[in-house]
Amino acid sequence: MAVYQPPLQSMRFLVHEVLHAPAVLADAGWEDMSGDLFDDVLAQAGRIAAEVLFPLNRSGDEEGVRVEADGVRMPAGFADAYRAWREGGWNGLAGDPAYGGQGMPALLDTLVTEMVCGANLAFSIVPGLTQGAIRAIAAHAEEALKDVYLPRMISGDWTGAMALTEPHAGTDLGLLRTRAEPAADGSHRLTGQKMFISSADHDLTDNLVHLVLARLPDAPPGTRGISLFLVPKRLPDGSRNGWAVLSSEQKMGLHASPTCVVSYEGAVGWMVGQPHRGLPAMFTMMNHERLFVGIQGIGVGECAAQSALAYAREREQGRAPDGPRNPDRPADAIIHLPDVRRMVLTARALTDAGRALAAWTALWMDRAHHSGDPAVVEEAEDWAALLTPVIKAAGTDFGFEAAVLAQQVMGGHGYIRDNGVEQLVRDVRATQIYEGTNGVQALDLVQRKLTLHGGRPVARLFAAIDAAARELEAEPLTRDIAGPLRDAAERLRGTVAWLAEAGSHSPLAPAAAATDTLRLMALVTYGWMWGLMATAAARRPEGYDRAYLDGRIGLARVFANRLLPETAALELRIRSGHDSLFDPGLPADLAALDG
Repeated sequence: MAVYQPPLQSMRFLVHEVLHAPAVLADAGWEDMSGDLFDDVLAQAGRIAAEVLFPLNRSGDEEGVRVEADGVRMPAGFADAYRAWREGGWNGLAGDPAYGGQGMPALLDTLVTEMVCGANLAFSIVPGLTQGAIRAIAAHAEEALKDVYLPRMISGDWTGAMALTEPHAGTDLGLLRTRAEPAADGSHRLTGQKMFISSADHDLTDNLVHLVLARLPDAPPGTRGISLFLVPKRLPDGSRNGWAVLSSEQKMGLHASPTCVVSYEGAVGWMVGQPHRGLPAMFTMMNHERLFVGIQGIGVGECAAQSALAYAREREQGRAPDGPRNPDRPADAIIHLPDVRRMVLTARALTDAGRALAAWTALWMDRAHHSGDPAVVEEAEDWAALLTPVIKAAGTDFGFEAAVLAQQVMGGHGYIRDNGVEQLVRDVRATQIYEGTNGVQALDLVQRKLTLHGGRPVARLFAAIDAAARELEAEPLTRDIAGPLRDAAERLRGTVAWLAEAGSHSPLAPAAAATDTLRLMALVTYGWMWGLMATAAARRPEGYDRAYLDGRIGLARVFANRLLPETAALELRIRSGHDSLFDPGLPADLAALDG
């Protein structure tokens, strides 16, 4: 069976011993964020995740959502769960106090979000999308719109969604056709059809807000002619707006999350931001959602890692290769089989490093939030720009890998629906696709982020890794981890230089290498996080069992010796170039390969 318990000890270790977050936040202007407050909030969130949301995960998947004449109906129990979420103030945890939020740090919100995602991925999408919509409205809307919508969205009384994709156009938003006609009162009337809208409609609240990309009558072609509009389900006078759900997509997973096709039929909307500047405004939401989706993958990875370990410790089958571990029993637990240990340890090592990288990034965002220091703001923006595509893609790729590993550990039982792990595989698969496929994230990394500001962000990364390796080397318990981390970082450093040279000759070279480059950077940054965690564990901080601290170092060693060597193969594949993909013997459209 799938199991989930909030990973509070690992979160506490990360917050206090690795990131030293309470002290860092106090220096950054969050004087009231004590360590005890951090621990208390995480414990309360963990209870909601484990006791309210996780019990609905399987039943929600089995029942699914349904579209009725007056809108979408969520599965049984979801309305009560959302009410508990809203009444507990969780939707406004990191919200602006000027609009009723609690003003807590992004780091705390990130860890709470991970627990929600680990317990019930489908449920997480409603508050997760709302947070992104809040950020876009707060950053770009006029004050009148902020005053009406932000308090209700931050409280969770209303929710948010984004409507980008159209049936004839996917990632290429420049092809969209939805029209927005100006009205005499300053609003607009939107006409068109959108699809793949997550949480487009539901019965959890009495109103929700779509942020819709559309074209004004005088819009130039392409992405330069896109504007952004706020289009609520219900208008300020309480009447129903002019849009309707045509269907809910029948998906591989996430059955408890409505992904809808919506028709806008003269729907009333208000512009957010400037005319023809909707895409930059929408990217405020999309960048938040990309981090959120990465956290979704990490959350599912946590559930998968726990489930794999629980099963492997209980399932008795065969004997350990080096002799019986429990001679009084007819068989040993499969956790003693080397290949099962490999799978369990890989799922755990990937998940914990992903959490650390997301938390590192969130803490830098917090440091910049109150800072009047331009240098701090600059560094925070560098980290966010460089690591957002890595967190999104690696968090979801490795989350999917962890779910498949858990399924494999369980063997035939992992393939059976009753045991819950196959749902993790189905649900987390979508995270690699939405909010920009992971291939798009990889292109963003190699085409923009590696060269941003003359390579300044990636130079910061190499400096941080060098510092972490020196600390590892200075401690006898962790000295052997430093070498593999340095070697992997050098492969990444060489790859960045190679991409710059190869890209100067052909744009195909970096594009062909993009996915491998992102995975290479993901492994190196995850290895860096394990270096920080191993160093912290070697200090033997109080409040943790010796076994837990030894386990942190042991997992860092597993990552260094079992996962970082993959960087060598990735470097070779990247440097092989793009020629084989476009071999003259292959037809341009590859049609001759069929048959």
